[in-house]
Amino acid sequence: MVGFFQKLGLGLKKTSDKITTGLKDIVSKRKVDSAVLDELEELLICSDLGVGASADVIKAFSAQKFDKEVSEQEVKEALASEISKLLKPMEADFDVSDHKPYVVLMVGVNGAGKTTTIGKLGAKLKAEGFEVSFVAGDTFRAAAVEQLEAWGFRSSIHVFKGEYGCDSAGLCYDSLNAAIKRGDDVIFIDTAGRLQNKDGLLDELKKVVRVIKKVLPDAPHLTLLSLDATTGQNAVSQVDVFKKIVDVNGLVVTKLDGSSKGGILAAIAKENPTPVYFVGVGEKIEDLDVFNAEDYAKGLLGL
Repeated sequence: MVGFFQKLGLGLKKTSDKITTGLKDIVSKRKVDSAVLDELEELLICSDLGVGASADVIKAFSAQKFDKEVSEQEVKEALASEISKLLKPMEADFDVSDHKPYVVLMVGVNGAGKTTTIGKLGAKLKAEGFEVSFVAGDTFRAAAVEQLEAWGFRSSIHVFKGEYGCDSAGLCYDSLNAAIKRGDDVIFIDTAGRLQNKDGLLDELKKVVRVIKKVLPDAPHLTLLSLDATTGQNAVSQVDVFKKIVDVNGLVVTKLDGSSKGGILAAIAKENPTPVYFVGVGEKIEDLDVFNAEDYAKGLLGL
């Protein structure tokens, strides 16, 4: 079985290949001078670490290596170490034992991997012995309901659903009450994909949260924002907007295997640090795993 570290490295291959190719052009047993630092900073920015995070990483790197002769491997290790320090505060433990039921609300834009993430997390928890249920809150997209039902069928997880186009908040209200009666341990609520500039859809999301609190005042216990890694810097603005609309207190980063913009987490760490619970590097259940800053940073640099 491929270990998580290996999986993550493979999942970040597009980003690490991009950085490694750039490093070969910049570093070849030459002394680190201002020109080298500028080129390294530009390379990090182009890998979507963002201007602020890239500047911080290069500043720390310069303090260690300026006017020293370095190899490509030494540069990789030094950059990975600094990026890891930046990302470390974003590590988070996924613990559903604090509340029963533990309610997870999944939000994000269209195509960000919300439903797939719910399916994978539900399957993992079910395998650990938790009673899990799904709420198909994306009532305007039949495919989303069918996709969630497929995940539920695969893992023997009950799916609450309503008529096509029904009121999502009303469905959540009824489903939560029913799940409580069933004695479920964890309830995942899927929501319609929302563009961060669509006020009507975002207002509807606020309504869903208000209804959840009518049933369980301290819920949702975790509001996860699913971010598509291929969107790059747009993910930073998504974090900002969704935090203003609902109390987003966790991130899941998906599709890292198809992105050359894996540095986006460093940009988020600098601009709007938010706990990262999981990273997705493929379609299989085992391709979603706990975020680890050191492994992620090494994966970015191809170490």
